[in-house]
Amino acid sequence: MHEIIEELDKRRQRARMGGGEKRIDSQHKKGKLTARERIELFLDDDSFEEWDMFVEHRCTDFGMAEQTTPGDGVVTGYGTVNGRLVFVFSQDFTVFGGSLSASHAEKICKIMDKAMDVGAPVIGLNDSGGARIQEGVDSLAGYAEVFQRNVMASGVIPQISLIMGPCAGGAVYSPAMTDFIFMVEDTSYMFVTGPDVVKTVTHEEVTHEELGGALTHTSKSGVADKAFENDVAALLYLRRFIDFLPSSNAEDAPYRPTPDTWDRVEMSLDSIIPDNPNKPYDMKELITKVVDEGDFFELQPNYAGNIVVGFGRIEGRTVGIVANQPMVLAGCLDINSAIKGARFVRFCDCFNIPVVTFVDVPGFMPGTAQEYGGIIKHGAKLLYAYAECTVPKVTVITRKAYGGAYDVMSSKHLRGDVNFAWPSAEIAVMGPKGAVEIIFRQDIGDEEKIAERTEEYRQRFANPFVAGHRGFIDDVIMPHNTRKRVAKSLRMLRGKQVENPWKKHGNNPL
Repeated sequence: MHEIIEELDKRRQRARMGGGEKRIDSQHKKGKLTARERIELFLDDDSFEEWDMFVEHRCTDFGMAEQTTPGDGVVTGYGTVNGRLVFVFSQDFTVFGGSLSASHAEKICKIMDKAMDVGAPVIGLNDSGGARIQEGVDSLAGYAEVFQRNVMASGVIPQISLIMGPCAGGAVYSPAMTDFIFMVEDTSYMFVTGPDVVKTVTHEEVTHEELGGALTHTSKSGVADKAFENDVAALLYLRRFIDFLPSSNAEDAPYRPTPDTWDRVEMSLDSIIPDNPNKPYDMKELITKVVDEGDFFELQPNYAGNIVVGFGRIEGRTVGIVANQPMVLAGCLDINSAIKGARFVRFCDCFNIPVVTFVDVPGFMPGTAQEYGGIIKHGAKLLYAYAECTVPKVTVITRKAYGGAYDVMSSKHLRGDVNFAWPSAEIAVMGPKGAVEIIFRQDIGDEEKIAERTEEYRQRFANPFVAGHRGFIDDVIMPHNTRKRVAKSLRMLRGKQVENPWKKHGNNPL
């Protein structure tokens, strides 16, 4: 027995060393933690239970039979984050560059299957050179098995990808199907084809960072939700982020007691809207003053800044927040912002997270670039997401709500549960000046008359009361009472039960 125990210890030690001391040192020199160090930092102390530590690949081609490492380039198992169960896989770049083999894929699939069985999130710490070329189609089959599970788990359990090194070729499609993607600055990148292939095919010269680095994907492509300075910051922020999410679609998000009273009055909100209707203000200031303790976790802050999305809490319970941002493009909806908002709303709907929407939208972005890019279809994604959504929906119109964009932003007509407006709200088909120039086209050129008509239109339509008369607005509230009114509404809606007609699935405008 003593010999067997010694042998077990030796095997465990070999597995923990991954690709060996030299490769571990190389990983550290790049500013990266090893696969096991990442798990240790991410999970609660002593909570990690590892599975399949001794699994090895089965490939015998190209001399691979003599090159085996226990674990085969990925560490898998489960543990807790702030006491809550999560499943995790962490790819080990020190073993075959973290490349995916059939055995590597089977390990990932095993924890994904079990996570769905028990209802717990799956966190992927990606650091891989891609498919293991020596295994050929077996490696590709392994990727497809993971992809299939990503799809089956979608909307059932939260799936989060943290890209902590290379992620190239077919490997990018698993993160792409997860709910959120985070990256590490300077050390992580994602692309379907690398710089060398790009140069050969298109003759473009581009670096790894320019093609698929964190800056590219958080500000240009919108593929990633957020980037962090280094591995440590990324893992610690991920621990905080998970606290906002439920473990599965059958559970509520965790409740966190707060000293911030639900009926807190925020008098500064009464003066946040400028007197000039064309002057911007920062919608994030409003959000942080409404949520518990000013704690707002924004997603995609550097992409499509004309819409703000993220998670906060009200009365200790998670809410998803969507808000137009007047500081960027006057808060207009365009292709990128519609897609960004739609995906976020659909996530909230999947996981029973109420949606609070702050509206200040002058309309959809005009121009040939938007029309040629398909703003009609892409804008419909946000409309579809809000209309399909059955979780509690509370909307606050702070200033402009013009045209079709008013409809899209969780209006009463798209089954908004509670719709408030501030006294400064302007709910109309379009802005007063534009409307007058159409209605009174014959008066164009007579500035005095146009100004008079514009003021008349503003008094008649550019206010919340016409919509209030129709019941499209439930109440006109004072800005300083926003937190209190939203909190009471969410409390009332806690038992909401609405079901869409049975269908296999809708055909949303992809």
